[in-house]
Amino acid sequence: MDLGFFTMPIHPLGRSVTETLKEDRELALIFIASLISATKTIKLGTGTVNLPCHHPAAVAAQVAMVDHMAEGRFLFGISPGGLLSDAEVFGNLDKDRTAMFLEAIDHILAIWTTEAPHKREGQFWSFSTERTTIADLGQGSIMKPYQRPHPPIVVTAVAPFSKGVTEAAKRGWQPISANFLLPQWVKTHWPNYEKGCQEAGLAASPAHWRVAKSIFVADDLATAKRYATEAQGPYHQYYRSIVTKMLANGRANLFKRDQKAPDSSVTVESVVDDLVIWGTPDKVADDLQAFRETVGDFGTLLYAGHDWADKALALRSMELMAEQVMPQINAATRPPTRLAS
Repeated sequence: MDLGFFTMPIHPLGRSVTETLKEDRELALIFIASLISATKTIKLGTGTVNLPCHHPAAVAAQVAMVDHMAEGRFLFGISPGGLLSDAEVFGNLDKDRTAMFLEAIDHILAIWTTEAPHKREGQFWSFSTERTTIADLGQGSIMKPYQRPHPPIVVTAVAPFSKGVTEAAKRGWQPISANFLLPQWVKTHWPNYEKGCQEAGLAASPAHWRVAKSIFVADDLATAKRYATEAQGPYHQYYRSIVTKMLANGRANLFKRDQKAPDSSVTVESVVDDLVIWGTPDKVADDLQAFRETVGDFGTLLYAGHDWADKALALRSMELMAEQVMPQINAATRPPTRLAS
C-alpha cells in the first residue's frame, strides 16, 4: 500500500493566513506549481478543482500548464464543490451544480482532445475561438496537457453507497474516499466502483482506490491521545468545521451508523472518536489494519492534513507514519517472499 497526503485548508479563524499558507505549502500539496521543482518522484494533485465555480476553458489551460511543469507527475482532482458559500458567491447556489460539473469536465476534455478553432455550446458555458484563431501563431489554441490524452482524473466520494463513484468509474476516473466517512460507508464505495468499471468494460483495480484518514502518531500513548482528542486540539477543530457544515447541508447521515438516529446524536466528540486513528506506531498500525479489514483492500492511504497546534508533534507524526507505521502495514499485507528451493 502506498502512502499519500491529502489536506484541506481548514484552520482556526484566529490564526494568521500567512502562517497557515506557509504550513500548507510545507506539508506539500497546496501550491502545486511551486512545489514541483522540489520533488523527484512524488505526484501532486488538486483536491479538488471546484468546476462549477470556474470557466472550463480557463481550467483546461491552467491544468495543462501545471501538468507540463510537473512533467506528468500530476493528478487532476475535480468536484462539484461542497462549500455553499462558494456556490453563493459565484451565483450557483440555486443551480444544478452536478449538471454544471459534468458539463464543465466535458468541455475540458473536448478542449484537450480537439484542435483549434474551439467552439463549444452548453447550458452553462458557451465559448469559441473561431473568430480570432491564427493557426500559424498558435492564437486561439488552448494548451494540451503533458499527459495524453489528459492527467488521471480523481474524484472524492463523500456519500454512503455513492452513485457518483459508479459514474466516475464508467469514465475511467479514480475515487478518493473522504476521511469524514464512517468505515461502514467507506466500505460501500468499492462495490460501486467495481460495478461502474464492469459496465464500461474496464478493469477494477484496488490500486486505483485512495482512502483518506485522519491519523495522529506519537512516541507515547498519552501524548497521542491528548493531541488527537482534546476539545481545543486541531482534530476537534477540523471536525467541528466539517460536522457543522454537513449538518447545515442536511448530511448528518455521513456520521451515523444507524441512519434512523436523530441528527442530535451526532456530536463533534462522537465523530472524533469514530474517525480519528491515534496512538503509538504499533497501535496505529493495528488500528489501520482493522480499518482495512473492514473497508477492503485499497491502493493508497491518504494521511489527512490538519492544523498545527504543535509543529514538532505534527511533523513527528508524519515521520512515524512513514518510517514505522507503513512498514508494519505493508509487511503484514504483502504476500511473503518465496524462498528458492
